[in-house]
Formats: sequence, structure tokens, C-alpha cells
Amino acid sequence: MKALIYEGPQHLRYADMADPVAGEHDSLIRIEAVGICGSDMHAYLGHDSRRPAPLVLGHEVCGTVLSGGPVGKRVTVNPLVNCMQCEHCKAGQTNLCSQRQIISMPPREGGFAQLVAVPQRNVTVVPDGFDPARASLTEPIACGWHAIRRAQQVLDRPIEEARCCILGGGAIGVGAALVLAAQGVRDIWIAETNPLRHDILRRAGPFTVFNPLNESGPPDEPHLVIDGYGGQATRKAASAMVRAGGVIVHIGLAEPEGGLDIRRMTLQEITFIGTYTYTVDDFAQTVRALVEGRLGNLDWIEERPLEQGAQAFSDIYAGRLAAPKIVLIPNGGD
Repeated sequence: MKALIYEGPQHLRYADMADPVAGEHDSLIRIEAVGICGSDMHAYLGHDSRRPAPLVLGHEVCGTVLSGGPVGKRVTVNPLVNCMQCEHCKAGQTNLCSQRQIISMPPREGGFAQLVAVPQRNVTVVPDGFDPARASLTEPIACGWHAIRRAQQVLDRPIEEARCCILGGGAIGVGAALVLAAQGVRDIWIAETNPLRHDILRRAGPFTVFNPLNESGPPDEPHLVIDGYGGQATRKAASAMVRAGGVIVHIGLAEPEGGLDIRRMTLQEITFIGTYTYTVDDFAQTVRALVEGRLGNLDWIEERPLEQGAQAFSDIYAGRLAAPKIVLIPNGGD
């Protein structure tokens, strides 16, 4: 099969490699669409020790099952492989599994390829007519679904009454905004420093988009701030803008340290929640919301052939793109 292979910082090669071998309880999937995630970018830049070269990256996958499970059906893939036996898994916290693996991290190759093998329990059927590029958005949007569910557990008001600000207009940020809108929130702000993205973000949903470098954000302090980028600057902004008694939900993983104003968080009783991916149930609910059209028309993506993947990574890194998400098409879209 053809694959886009990460061979070192800022070095991707489109080449032949051996087909994956599906185990007894695996599905072999012919990939139709796979999104480029921020974590793929971190690996591409050499910033993720969990993803050493050489490796096939990519974990936002949609494709058709060739063997094992629902053969011939289009599916979206939950890339988190859990043991289903540990304390966390038994409690429904599958994202915290003590033995978790994820495709695109050793020992599992990822989805920037024509084929991938995953456990049968990790595939969810989507309608035949549902666009595979849009179905591949299940994974990043499920991160927002999980984050907002966690925020609802501690907010001091119903979510639909909250004023919300999202830091970062990438797929994680816009996905979280769409989940908020689907749950009845009407006061949604997105802070995005790349002006190329502003028009497409405004079209994506009922959001107020602003550039925090030169524009004012919400006129009143938000009850909920979602950090979809996860850097020192965004954590600093989040802890400065959130209202007393409010909530910060941290999804992004751009930088590991700095930014939080712990004194203000303590004096103002601000709740900080770190969230990682999603549970099995979060993923299933996100699939349902997508196919039912509750998360918009999802037209904020750009599609490119897999063989142009190296250029796509370069363009993302250089900030040349308006689209919050690039989806690569490994098999020619046929």
C-alpha cells in the first residue's frame, strides 16, 4: 500500500510499505479520508516523543471495511484502543485506560495510508451516503463533545445560559463551538489569531469571531473558556478573562508549561479541567449528532490527495491556510 511516512522533523515521504495484517478480532479498513490533527503537527515538528520516526501518523479516519466486522460498510474509527478490563474502563472512563493505545503511536501505525487495521469494537457504521471527509471529523469533534460534557458537570448554570469563549479556531475549537451551539448556547465567541480563518469560522455557525491580538473579545467575562490550543499565551488569556466562579476547560497540547494565574484562580474559585480525547460513549454520541446534522454542514474542511500530504503539513505550519481542517484522501476518492 501507499503511505505518508514520518521520517523525522519536517520530513514526510510518500512511499510503498507493507499492508497491515489484521488480527482475529480486527477490521481491515480501506481508508477514504483522514484528517491532519494538531498532534500530527507536533510529531511532524519533532515535538512528540510518543511518536518517534519512522511512523505513519494520522488517527482521524473514515473508510470502508474490507474484512472483519461490518464488511462493505463505511465506518468512522475510534482510534483509542482500550483494554476494557481496568478500573477506568469498567467505570466508563475509557479515555483514561491504563493500557490505552492509539493508532499513530507505536505499536500501532496510523491512518495516513491506504489501509489500516483496528479492533472491530473501534468502528462505528455511518450511512452509505454520508461524506467520508465529514465523517472523519468525528474524532476531533468528539474531543469537544467530551470537554463540554465535563464542563457541564461543574458550571454554576445550565450550559445554554453560559457565555462561552473558545481560544483557537482550529478543528478542536470550531468543533467545540458547534457542540455548544447544538446544545442551545447562543453567546459563543471564538478567538483566532489567523485572519485567514475568520470568514470560514463565521460561516460555520452562530459565532462571534475576533482576533485577540488587535480586537476586543466578549464585553462581559465568560462563564466558560475552552482552550483549544493549549499554549502558555492561551492559558494566560483564559485565566485572565474567565469570570469569578467560572470554568476553564483545557483541550490543547501545544505547550506543557506556563500561563495559568494560579493566584487569581484560587481567589476567584475558578475551576480548571484538563480533558483528554473522549469516552466510547462520547464518540458514539458525536457520530449520531454528525449524521443527524446537528453540528452544521461541516463545510469548513479542505480536501487534498494523500500524495500531497507533505505539502499540506508545510502549508499548515506556515499559516497559509484558511480551513481549520485539512483532510487527506488516500485512495483517489474512488
